[in-house]
Amino acid sequence: MISYVTVGADDIPRAKRFYAAFMPALGYGLREGPEGLSYALPVQPGQSAVSPEFYIKPTFDGQPASAGNGAMTAFRARSQQQVRDLHAAALAAGGQDEGQPGFRDAYGPHFYVGYLRDPQGNKIALFSSNLDEPGRDS
Repeated sequence: MISYVTVGADDIPRAKRFYAAFMPALGYGLREGPEGLSYALPVQPGQSAVSPEFYIKPTFDGQPASAGNGAMTAFRARSQQQVRDLHAAALAAGGQDEGQPGFRDAYGPHFYVGYLRDPQGNKIALFSSNLDEPGRDS
């Protein structure tokens, strides 16, 4: 079980604009501090924290942040429409397109996904696999 994911950022305000374009719509709340940004799902009274949390922070070694080659973080959306809406919002907030929302032949018939790069170059996927919606072969 993954507990948290951390990505580096050299420009925290720019990263905040990007992630604020879609993280709240996925249910994540933001805690902001001198150490960077922390996004977490809400915790119900008497419940433990919901994993994973997602952190955007300056690098610990003080060197410039860089994106991991082959690394990607994926966030589940409720619907195909939400994937399209959040992908567009993230692009408007400074993201770069890495693949328009849609179905991919390499994945299952209900896996609908859009890909982005955050302002630092980290790869992000927004996906839905809602079985109540039309699939690739529908």
